[in-house]
Amino acid sequence: MAAFVPARRGESILEAGCGAGAGLLCLMTRCPETSGAGIEADGATAELARLNMEANGLGARVSIIQGSLPDIPPTLRQITPGANGRFHHAMANPPWHPADHTGADDARRRLAMTMPEGGWTAWIDALSKWVLPGGSLTLALPAFVIDTACEALRQAGFGSLTLCPLWPKQGRAAKIVLLRGIWGGKGAFRLLPGLVLHRQEGGYTDECEAVLRQASALE
Repeated sequence: MAAFVPARRGESILEAGCGAGAGLLCLMTRCPETSGAGIEADGATAELARLNMEANGLGARVSIIQGSLPDIPPTLRQITPGANGRFHHAMANPPWHPADHTGADDARRRLAMTMPEGGWTAWIDALSKWVLPGGSLTLALPAFVIDTACEALRQAGFGSLTLCPLWPKQGRAAKIVLLRGIWGGKGAFRLLPGLVLHRQEGGYTDECEAVLRQASALE
């Protein structure tokens, strides 16, 4: 997901549901002259994200706060890198299991995995209020919610939508996709060739290795 965010020098990034901070760590490594913030619902995980930022020398560039979408804490305005209180880019890998799923016994795990009914639209609408005009929102999503997410993005003011499928192997259906919108964008919808993650014989493809190990961007 972080490889699909079109961040440039001097820009700021917000990650919603940042977990332990892996996405922000990847993006800050690929784009070293950026700054950002992460929101995480679970207090212990938010603290782990703070420690991860400090351990990797990013404590001064990235702030982590505890909060749960769609109710983003007002305190976020106080730590936005820009004077306007918005970010150049936002990204999120939202939970996608329905609220009545039984896939996790642990309460913290259920919190991380569960999306209530109508949650996709609520997440996107909430994040739209934190993105600068011309800025981007990038989402990692299960393929079955593409239509819902595209409609929610358009309703929230995003256009110029770009979809990048992540193929598990050549010839296999994509289960996860990356979807990006530009706030106020007027361009046509674009479907990219996507990224094949694994070789038929096992292991990552060269293209996937370039993203994972060499901080390459997905264009």
